[in-house]
Amino acid sequence: MSHTQIDYSQLFRLDGRTVVVIGAGSGIGRESAQALAAQGAHVVVADYSLGGAEATAALITQRGGIAEAYEINVLDDDAVVAAAERFGDASALVFTAATNVRKRMEDYTLDEFDRVVNLNLRASFQLIRHFGTRFAANGGGSIIGFASIRAQVVEPGQGVYAATKAGLVQLAKTAAAEYGAQGVRVNVVAPGVVETPLTAQIKANDEWYGAYAQKSALGRWSRPEELAGAVVYLASDASSFVTGSTLFVDGGWTAIDGRFTPPAS
Repeated sequence: MSHTQIDYSQLFRLDGRTVVVIGAGSGIGRESAQALAAQGAHVVVADYSLGGAEATAALITQRGGIAEAYEINVLDDDAVVAAAERFGDASALVFTAATNVRKRMEDYTLDEFDRVVNLNLRASFQLIRHFGTRFAANGGGSIIGFASIRAQVVEPGQGVYAATKAGLVQLAKTAAAEYGAQGVRVNVVAPGVVETPLTAQIKANDEWYGAYAQKSALGRWSRPEELAGAVVYLASDASSFVTGSTLFVDGGWTAIDGRFTPPAS
């Protein structure tokens, strides 16, 4: 992108570029895949569930977009290496896959600890370094992970999940430092509370759901599609000088206290 002749009408366009979205079978990943395709990207719709990936790819192609479904288990190291080899010439990687076990630390089993850490942190590490190495060899690219407000603020029962998300933030910063000279940018999006399958347990409890809605400055939960713009931004030339950063899309959750609105005077 020339600094003297920028066509701002094309700033967010991704025509002729391939973007790999892992976790695109549902939720935020599915919405992000559709948004990227709408900007002209060839989207590799990757998911543990091939059926979910195929359903998302169908949504894209029905609207004239370009997509292909790809089955991947990110807990399988060989599968991650193979994906990086196959799609190493992509311009961006997005990964949203995560899990959570809501338990106080004293009640956690080590099997549960391993399950959350392996998917949220270990798999992220593998994706970042294998795709980062390939992107670096190919002249650059953008890697976009999903952290959480829990990387910064916590509540009882969020210990291991929060630790993995804080860990992902630091992995992304380090990868940004290590691959930056080769033109690879690495950033994370940090959502607040989003209506996805991962939060169904909370939505089922009216008091819990309402408390979370009131915690944000906007007074509500976010919808998965409200994260898609951040993904498009970080995948596109609009963010060409953005790396090692955390983009909070949390409705103001981390900005305000939220527990009480005092009188103004």
